[in-house]
Amino acid sequence: MPDLLLILVRTFIAFTVLLILARIMGKKQISQFTFFDYVVGITIGSISATIAINEAVKITNGILALIYLTIFLFIISYIALKSLAFRDIVEGSPTVLVENGKILEENLKKVRFTFDDLLIKLREKNAFKVSDVELAVLETDGKVSVMMKSGMQPLTPQTMGMMVEEEHRPQIVIIDGKLIEKKLKEYGYTKEWLLGEINKQGAQNFSDVFLAQIDSKGNVYVDLYVDDTDDQQIQQKPLLAAQLRKIQADLEGFALQTKDKETKQLYYEQSQQLQQLINDLNPLLK
Repeated sequence: MPDLLLILVRTFIAFTVLLILARIMGKKQISQFTFFDYVVGITIGSISATIAINEAVKITNGILALIYLTIFLFIISYIALKSLAFRDIVEGSPTVLVENGKILEENLKKVRFTFDDLLIKLREKNAFKVSDVELAVLETDGKVSVMMKSGMQPLTPQTMGMMVEEEHRPQIVIIDGKLIEKKLKEYGYTKEWLLGEINKQGAQNFSDVFLAQIDSKGNVYVDLYVDDTDDQQIQQKPLLAAQLRKIQADLEGFALQTKDKETKQLYYEQSQQLQQLINDLNPLLK
């Protein structure tokens, strides 16, 4: 067999075996690249390259070496799962670099980080002032996790004590013009209701829609095959909220305009009741 063809065949076999073994080893090998994973990656790459181009090595021996290495990886991973001390030896442990706005210089030296390296990692997390950082930790995969001080953290409904409606996973109900009735029924909606929603956004039928997605609040996102950039999608819930607020404002205006005390009181009472209704519905109308 010609050398070029032989290398091609050996490379294809090495790649196929490596791909299968990588799938078996799982996503952790690519998502968390620790010291152990780094060494394993270099070893696997070296063996694969040898299988591909070194004709002196039998291809079966190379494949066996990859299989043995995979088994060895599983054994090491199992022991690390059971023993914290062994896991620290194999994968290392996180290192605190900044605490309460102060840089821990000794820890920087241990991980061979310069001040510039630290600042770069902080800026990647939108932390431009060290004094704003409550905690910065160098993880075992080389990434830096940053927790900002309480006063520098963004506001959330929870920190403000606001109640919000829970949001669940959105579902795709139309793809490439085809209705997925199973997903639609999971949220308790009918074909007729969905057809009415996509009609509001410019589609005549399901076949006009490239993709439609519905969230747990009943909001429908529609992407048409023929997009009209001048035709903005109608947002029904915000529109209803605005209409309710306008009615409430009109009632207060009527109360100010009338001179009859009973009528004025009636307008105010209705306005207050409507305001209470708006407050109750507000989380659902966003």
